[in-house]
Amino acid sequence: MPSLKSANPISNASPSALKAFLLASRPKTWIASVSPVLIGASLTPRLDGTIFLLTLLFSLFIQIGTNFANDYFDFIKGADTAKRQGPKRATQQGWISPQSMWIACLVVFGSAVLFAIPLMMIAGIWSFFLAALCVAFGILYTGGPKPLGYLGLGELFVFPFFGPIAACGTYFLQTGTVSMSVLIASLAPGFLSCAILVANNLRDEENDIAAGKMTLVARFGRTFGAIEYTLCVVFAACVPLWMMNSYPKVLFASSIVLLAPFKTVFSSSDLIPVLPKTARLLILYTLIFCISVW
Repeated sequence: MPSLKSANPISNASPSALKAFLLASRPKTWIASVSPVLIGASLTPRLDGTIFLLTLLFSLFIQIGTNFANDYFDFIKGADTAKRQGPKRATQQGWISPQSMWIACLVVFGSAVLFAIPLMMIAGIWSFFLAALCVAFGILYTGGPKPLGYLGLGELFVFPFFGPIAACGTYFLQTGTVSMSVLIASLAPGFLSCAILVANNLRDEENDIAAGKMTLVARFGRTFGAIEYTLCVVFAACVPLWMMNSYPKVLFASSIVLLAPFKTVFSSSDLIPVLPKTARLLILYTLIFCISVW
């Protein structure tokens, strides 16, 4: 297991500190936190711009903080090695020291809490515990003695927090209530965010097994992961069918299923493109959905 001293020295070829932190934040996955907020906001009868912006920033900073925590803890636990496929990890590459990454993680989570304070004043004291859970799970996903991601419980974190909790929370902050429409709509970003997670786990299967990171894909194999991925995308595409009586135009959002890389997840040896392609599915779905209900 790598220690704090095992980070690679920063070389002349390393990106600037700002770019390194940007890469570590994994901007291609930001849509997972942005999507449910946009979907929840799109269904509100009247939108308060300040509340919406604070909600969006809180959600985004929670995800960035989680990505920083993943970068830090996966390196410390030995899950990030030179053999890892996909985007380079800043700590493992030596671009950012483990100590600096951990400090950045705490700063980002702290900023998220600051954004949440005005929202807590609107929602009530109970929302403090929800905000605390967001931060706690962001760290415990890969941190602590029994990380959720290492136990194969990642989907149980991703689906509610990047689906119903984010979308319904956004709607509640705007209206003071939660409707059945937003609850149903919130399922799609949850499923597609899980698909992004599965794409990540399919790509990292061999490395995760070697590091003892037993995701569902690592536990049950690629075929299981490919089926899980397919079901996540298909279930997401079915959500507009459930809503078409109230919002007929959202049916067009179901077309994202035609663009999903199903063949790749079942048969290709190159799984690196699956994650960005899935992120683009979520972007496309979110745009079509929001335009359809506005």
